[in-house]
Amino acid sequence: MQANEKVVDGLMPDANGKDLSPAAQTEGSKWQKPRITRKSLMKCCLVKWIIDSTTQQGPDSSDCDLELSMVRHQPEGLDQLQAQTQFTRKELQSLYRGFKNECPSGLVDEETFKSIYSQFFPQGDATTYAHFLFNAFDMDRSGSIRFEDFVLGLSVLLRGSVTEKLRWAFNLYDINKDGCVTKEEMLAIMTSIYDMMGRYTLPSVRDDSPFEHVEKFFQKMDRNRDGVVTVEEFIETCQKDENIMASMQLFENVI
Repeated sequence: MQANEKVVDGLMPDANGKDLSPAAQTEGSKWQKPRITRKSLMKCCLVKWIIDSTTQQGPDSSDCDLELSMVRHQPEGLDQLQAQTQFTRKELQSLYRGFKNECPSGLVDEETFKSIYSQFFPQGDATTYAHFLFNAFDMDRSGSIRFEDFVLGLSVLLRGSVTEKLRWAFNLYDINKDGCVTKEEMLAIMTSIYDMMGRYTLPSVRDDSPFEHVEKFFQKMDRNRDGVVTVEEFIETCQKDENIMASMQLFENVI
């Protein structure tokens, strides 16, 4: 029971089944901006997916300006994307080579997202979580994700400031995008995560764990007890909670 409570206290469980409580952390493992390394990039499922697709290809200098002659969508210039993100020029080139190899049209649809997560979480059902994550990236509700949208989101998740990461997480939980997170929305997200990987974490997760997680979430964050959590409440509470910030450091494990 105690072990489960430690997992529940966090914003989301660790995909590797690790205890996210401060007692289980090593000294200095509180949230800090990740170092810009290939290793930190490769923690991310979406990055693994596109980087892996470049292993059969050698460097292609023709991609340096992020231009393709036969795609439906042409991405923005490399210089502009480098200015908008915290990725290096070489990282953007590598990400784009993998992206165009997997998605020659220049766009990612929802079925592709579901396929990605089915590969990385084969023992669970990743369909619903992939749906929610796709909607978080598809900000304009076009039904597809451009390369620019993709790398802008990844830049925030992997290398953004504390506030930027928390705003992105809030957007994921705010399913209907009305500026507030309800218990129902949080429960839907948490249930989808547990369906994808929660049953295979250690310690084992009970069926009522997502509900308990949401209840604790709202006790901490719904300060005015109006039944919803605003982005201000979300950010302020997260920044003051070591358990939540520790779990945010591992957020990319399910991204």
